[in-house]
Amino acid sequence: MRKPAKTFKDLIVWQKAHEFVLDVYDYTEDFPKSELYGLTSQFRRAAISIAANIAEGFKKRGKKDKARFLNISQGSLEECRYYIILSQDLGYENQSELDKKLQDVSKLIDAYSKAILNSDS
Repeated sequence: MRKPAKTFKDLIVWQKAHEFVLDVYDYTEDFPKSELYGLTSQFRRAAISIAANIAEGFKKRGKKDKARFLNISQGSLEECRYYIILSQDLGYENQSELDKKLQDVSKLIDAYSKAILNSDS
């Protein structure tokens, strides 16, 4: 049995989301300069939002409030899913590994959200 998380940094779901943010920064680094204020910026912002909302929700007291922030994370995750599709359709770099990491984060957010909503406290 794992010890309870003391900070959001202890959460595996946040750790994986943070790794995804770093990967998005690497992935978008080679996008055309014309995308700097378009797709690059939007993609990075949405990726950051996934991890940031997990972190913010961690300190919320009520189960519903925590779950709401995880739901916001999931919305940002879906936004990133679209940006992966768009970047592929625009002929930018291969994104299959990035897509797999996004799927892993999605599963972890779902599991964490269910665990919170089904907990006694």
